[in-house]
Amino acid sequence: MRRYDDPVEVRRGLVTGVEGPEQFLWRGRLWKVRAVLAHWVETAPWWQSSGVRAVVGSDDAREGDRAVGPAGDLLVERELWRVEAGRGAGPAAGDGISGGGGVFDLSFDWSDGRWQLVGCVD
Repeated sequence: MRRYDDPVEVRRGLVTGVEGPEQFLWRGRLWKVRAVLAHWVETAPWWQSSGVRAVVGSDDAREGDRAVGPAGDLLVERELWRVEAGRGAGPAAGDGISGGGGVFDLSFDWSDGRWQLVGCVD
């Protein structure tokens, strides 16, 4: 799977009976979700926070650390969706990324309300 960190615009709706991403706009192309393959939630890497480093006596707070309360790092979540999507009405024979379809990982960050494309199988 190739990794990305690209912003995408997402329209939510029902796909095969599951509410989630229905369509997304990535690099100027509209992708229609055909199936939701997986859905999970991740918390932020709390073990890298300045508060944890202070407790274990490692480095001082690094530049760019977020000023979050003691439990704040545990509350930051992002929702991930692995979807099969294509640019046409349905799957075609030999349908790969170049043929108009593929498997994508989309991330929704609850802290800022943004969607990102974080992975793609080609």
